[in-house]
Amino acid sequence: MPVSKEVYLDNSATTRVFPEVVRLMDKIYLEEYGNPSSMHHKGVEAENEIRRAKETLAGILKCQPKNLYFTSCGSESDNIAILGGALANCRQGRHLVTTRIEHPAVLESMKYLESQGFTVTYLPVDANGHVSAEQVRDAVREDTILVSIMFTNNEIGAVEPVADIGAAIKEKNPRTLFHVDAVQAFGKEEILPGRMHIDFLAASGHKIHAPKGVGLLYVADGVKVRNLIFGGGQQNGLRSGTENVAGIAGMALAAQMLYGNLAAEREQLFAMKEHFILRMRELENVRFNGIPALSAPGEANTSPQESAAVPAEELSASIRTTAPQVLSLTVPGVRAEVLLHALEDRNIYVSSGSACSSNRPHLSETLKAIGVHGDELDSTIRLSTSVMNTMEDMDAAADALLSIVPMLRRYTRQ
Repeated sequence: MPVSKEVYLDNSATTRVFPEVVRLMDKIYLEEYGNPSSMHHKGVEAENEIRRAKETLAGILKCQPKNLYFTSCGSESDNIAILGGALANCRQGRHLVTTRIEHPAVLESMKYLESQGFTVTYLPVDANGHVSAEQVRDAVREDTILVSIMFTNNEIGAVEPVADIGAAIKEKNPRTLFHVDAVQAFGKEEILPGRMHIDFLAASGHKIHAPKGVGLLYVADGVKVRNLIFGGGQQNGLRSGTENVAGIAGMALAAQMLYGNLAAEREQLFAMKEHFILRMRELENVRFNGIPALSAPGEANTSPQESAAVPAEELSASIRTTAPQVLSLTVPGVRAEVLLHALEDRNIYVSSGSACSSNRPHLSETLKAIGVHGDELDSTIRLSTSVMNTMEDMDAAADALLSIVPMLRRYTRQ
């Protein structure tokens, strides 16, 4: 029987838009609908919305409004930074550095640059999905023009030491640009590009309860980047095209709402994550990926039963080193797609991996990189929460899994 309440736990794929954001966007669509490039009053109204949004977002990132550009999504922001940054600085060198667990927007951009004669170093990660500042420093060379490291991994919730990495890059080669995909971190973490030595930073509206179709790109002062879109020269020529005024305003409002109460919201998300993990100790042979207290470098994550030996304070502290909203769960013996649809039948929505590449089933490169092997690659689901979720949602998901998994395992053994 489906549960009566919808339980949406796929927020890393996309989020429900805040009602306040919808109301603001409706106002812009119906009243301030001018083209921001037009010189008449309606155009000025629209331009003012963009200006206010830039000021709001600049205040959150502690940068200047002139450092911010609006795009259609996080993937476009990543592409402009990596391709535009590499093409603009190729006379300095043709070497780039990234990790094996980056978003496809980064990895596919790197592959394209390799086809154009650039060389790329792909760094491994440990069992929890982390790359160290020392690894990055060692990989940077005299001809390294750009390093791309994501802030928060979208599949397992690993949070990289971005500030340490940025400092290590600039110490080794001050000319090397540092790009950070912060799509999963923006709205969940304090991000200060200037202090973290970040040259390019990408974010996306639909991950923070704003609409789909709007992204953000931070570009540090003095950074050379070649435009990839040609047209009317909007946004200083870096990203031509009429701006998505309503989406831009909506993204700024959603970010303002999240960052206005960030500490309490993070604690709410962490509490739900910890509660769910503790509930799953009742289920045999399931594992959580990317939580240091439940794994050791080079070893598979422990089961919830084995994790019972971990002191509660240590487990809680370890969980708080990861992203508050992402939880990766391996359920040996049950295919992820089967489990996903069994949960869907109960009105519970999770992901069988990242929804950022496509809805075609594929084996996760991130899970491979942290040491998940064989059939377990196809037995991992992701639960991702938001401030719209409740502890009751986590209990509903836990109750469903405790009921469904033993049944599905019996079925697959027949």
